[in-house]
Order: sequence, then C-alpha cells, then structure tokens
Amino acid sequence: MSGSTTWVPDGVNQDLPSSARIYDYLLGGGHNFAADRQIAERFATALPGSRDIARLNRAFLRRSVLYLISAGIRQFLDIGSGIPTVGNVHEIAQQADHRSRVVYVDNEPVAVSHSSLILEGNDRATAIRADLTEPDTILDDPRTRRLIDFDEPLGLLMVGVLHFVPESKDPDALLARYRQVLAPGSHLALSHFTADTRPVEMAAMVQVMKSSKDPIHPRGRARFTELFDGLDLVPPGVVSTALWRPDSEADLAERPERDQILAGVGRRT
Repeated sequence: MSGSTTWVPDGVNQDLPSSARIYDYLLGGGHNFAADRQIAERFATALPGSRDIARLNRAFLRRSVLYLISAGIRQFLDIGSGIPTVGNVHEIAQQADHRSRVVYVDNEPVAVSHSSLILEGNDRATAIRADLTEPDTILDDPRTRRLIDFDEPLGLLMVGVLHFVPESKDPDALLARYRQVLAPGSHLALSHFTADTRPVEMAAMVQVMKSSKDPIHPRGRARFTELFDGLDLVPPGVVSTALWRPDSEADLAERPERDQILAGVGRRT
C-alpha cells in the first residue's frame, strides 16, 4: 500500500506476511504491505484464479449471513473475520435488522484495529483480537458477553479460517468446545480450502504460504464434512462456495477456481 501507514498498529511486523492482509489484497483492499502483496502474487501464480476464489468465498459469507437472518438469527460471532471490506457482517445483518449484534474476532492486529475504527459509534458491534484455537478466551471475553446471549440462537461464522488450523491443534475438539455454547437453532457456517480437484496447484500454494505466518492445511470433502459433526447440514450440504445457494449466474459459470473452497452451514437442533 502506498501513502500513509498511520493505520498500522504498533509492533506489527510488516515483513512477515499474514493471511488476513493477503486476502485483503486479493479482494482489492488497501490494508496490506509489500511482503503481503509479494506472497499474494506468488499465491496467484501457484493457484490461478485466486482473486476469483477470494471473491467467491466473500460472496458465500454474504449469502450465509442472509440465510441466517432469514432463519431468525440476530447475533453473530465472526471468528477469523479478517480486514473489513465491502459487505461486512454487521452491514449485512444490521441492514436486515438494526437490532442485530456482531462480534468480530481475528488474531491479525491490522484487522482488529481497522475493524474497531469503522465500528466507532456502533454499540451493537465490536472487534476483539484473539485466536480461534483458544475458544475460552473468545467466549469469556467481556465484549463477547456484552453482545452475545448464549441462551439464544447464534450465527457462528468461521469462513476461510479453519484451513489455518493443523490437525495437531485438533480442530474437532476446538469445534466441539464452540458447539457446547450453541443454543438450539444456532448455525455454524464454514468454508475451507481443498486439494480434491487441483492437488498439484494446491500443493504449490501450500508451499507459498509456508513463507507467511499462516501456513495452510487443505482438507478433503470427507474430512471437511466431519467438522460439522453434531449439526444438521443445511441443504445443499457441503459444496463449493459458488454452489451454496447461489444468487448469481456468474457463480454458476464453469470455472476450475470455483471448486477450491468447500462451504457448508450446519444447524444445531
């Protein structure tokens, strides 16, 4: 990014790329550094269509939030929320119902700093810096408790983030802890990189991301589906992001990049 960097929090290592800032760059945002852009370009070379992949993932987020609103959800916990760009969760949810409440969570300081700036004056939304692999830190945070009533249905969003959690961190146990606080009627929305369709390209992308602070761990469809254990999958089940309740003909176009991220929404009964 050129120009002033007064938005950069103290202590940020601008030479170590982060997934949130790489994603921001791929989406056309401006809160990223030269190191992020260099990795993003290598990412795009290794996995052609990366900008479309990012766009389709963002579109899934929007559609899943709108679906949850239609299901009566009025509170959202967005873990791995990233750097704000057009169509943030609070914008979508509060446009549908101004009473909607949103807690954003990310471990990237730039993401949390910028989120906090755009949420000034919005007492129904907040941003906290925390790591999804430490559920109690997120669930017990006073800012979470102020806005989220765990006795009511919750929209738990982990869009494009669990592929940063290696098997050694036991993603099943992590999700089990989050499920413990979900009231009946709550929903979990997930999306996740997969190597099922383009294993060579995905392997190259995995190598590229080893140079960042957020290595990627793609999972196959069967393994991703296991992450919804204990929940009822909402139709159409586990599909590519473009095929989860599409609302655009462009999403349905036959392009290989559309199949690199799987998506699904599960409901707790």
